[in-house]
Amino acid sequence: MTQAWQEQDGALYKKFEFANFAEAFAFMTQVAALAEKQNHHPDWSNSWNVVEISLRSHDKGGKVTDRDIRLAAAIDELQQS
Repeated sequence: MTQAWQEQDGALYKKFEFANFAEAFAFMTQVAALAEKQNHHPDWSNSWNVVEISLRSHDKGGKVTDRDIRLAAAIDELQQS
């Protein structure tokens, strides 16, 4: 089950849950490709079937910017396809 993006500790945050580690890791691989393409890389963690992502622009003082919002939307599109 996933939740909506929310502001947490000055970043956009979302927790994603999958059936197992393989699905979580496959999702992370897809997100990594998106992030690399946008040259904007998330802070994230993975524990078995859970992936937690925080987005903020470190080069803009750690604030949430349009770049973060665009990457969040692209990540959500992965979940819909």
